[in-house]
Amino acid sequence: MAIEYFCKFLFFVLLILFNFMQITVQENTVSFSFPLTSAPLLKNASHKAVLRASLLSSQPRKALVQKPVPGSSSYDYKSAFKYSMALIVSLPIGTPPQTQQMVLDTGSQLSWIQCHRKSPKRPPPPPTTSFDPSLSSSFSVLPCNHPICKPRIPDFTIPTSCDQNRLCHYSYFYADGTLAEGNLVREKFTFSSSRSTPPLILGCATESAEAEGILGMNLGRLSFISQAKISKFSYCVPLRQGGVQTMPTGTFYLGQNPNSHTFQYISLLTFPQSQRKPNLDPLAFTVALLGIKIGGKKLNIPEAVFRPDAGGSGQTMIDSGTQYTFLVDTAYSKVREEVVRLVGPKLKKGYVYGGSLDMCFDGNPIEIGQLIGDMSFQFDKGVEILISKERILDHVEGGVHCVGIGRSESLGVASNIIGNFHQQNLWVEFDTTNRQVGFGKADCSKTV
Repeated sequence: MAIEYFCKFLFFVLLILFNFMQITVQENTVSFSFPLTSAPLLKNASHKAVLRASLLSSQPRKALVQKPVPGSSSYDYKSAFKYSMALIVSLPIGTPPQTQQMVLDTGSQLSWIQCHRKSPKRPPPPPTTSFDPSLSSSFSVLPCNHPICKPRIPDFTIPTSCDQNRLCHYSYFYADGTLAEGNLVREKFTFSSSRSTPPLILGCATESAEAEGILGMNLGRLSFISQAKISKFSYCVPLRQGGVQTMPTGTFYLGQNPNSHTFQYISLLTFPQSQRKPNLDPLAFTVALLGIKIGGKKLNIPEAVFRPDAGGSGQTMIDSGTQYTFLVDTAYSKVREEVVRLVGPKLKKGYVYGGSLDMCFDGNPIEIGQLIGDMSFQFDKGVEILISKERILDHVEGGVHCVGIGRSESLGVASNIIGNFHQQNLWVEFDTTNRQVGFGKADCSKTV
């Protein structure tokens, strides 16, 4: 009887401990750090540079945003990165880890890597090679009967199908016609012998013209930050000078940023199910842009232009994966009108870079920048992103410099997108627990 009582008591204690452990895992946010590099994009693939960041933004959907997990990890990490046109993060994936390159992208959900099967006898692949599933003991594929492979998944609209091997196949065409397709799989991000994520769902691309994959960081339940339960991350994009050949170093954090006490925060806009519209991306980091100033003059743009209208068009999102800033037609027309008023005779007539940028010049960029003046994006709570006149223009090719703003319709989207070009020398922190984005001025090339 005593033994039986003791066994029951022991079982009861173990059950309590087991449940407590589950709660502890679920209520803690895991933080990791990765080395980042950058890669120049194809000269004639400007759309690729700006569209890879928003895989799902133009897709109508009904979405279930991942609820932030309370609590935070006691582990906080940082890493240096190089910046050219896009932030490329190098991630240790698999068991043992293979270093893979992925675009750090706050504008998309699905993460995917380049996959290729190689002989296990070959040496470990260098960082620029594709992932070899046969070398990882933690790799597994998703069968066709997996729930994520079923149609009408609430916030996952990338087409899936069943391939000839009864595996879950996905395919996605970028707006420039680039195809990325492969199988949906599960794999760990293995950061050390004692730390790794649980197996995460990601794409294993076997057909893609891209040199690297995508690290989806938006609010979708299948994004990297949602699956890995990372509630806060930040980056500081250094000032790029002298064209894309110069790649300065910035800083990236997953978890707590020791500089956050200097940040100014604005609230993320949320959209309940009743407000979901066809052109709205409820998974993006959407903020309340109030206006734009050029040379100290606030442009006559109604605030409603920067908010979703009845059809969902007009939201303003912060996007690390989009290179330049893009505005809906009403806002863009006012910006261009002011630039033409200030420096119209100096515009390069009939020239459009990458099908998007048409405020371009052959002249001295410093002189033209002084004529245009400083530019600022104004948000609620008095927060602004200030772009000094010295960096109004970006060198695009052959001595040509363009204002880093394009028309959103050139991308086939109906949103305002603030790209990484206008996030230079600025800390940008995404905090999903408190539903806010923080900005802090910095010399990002000197930040440690």
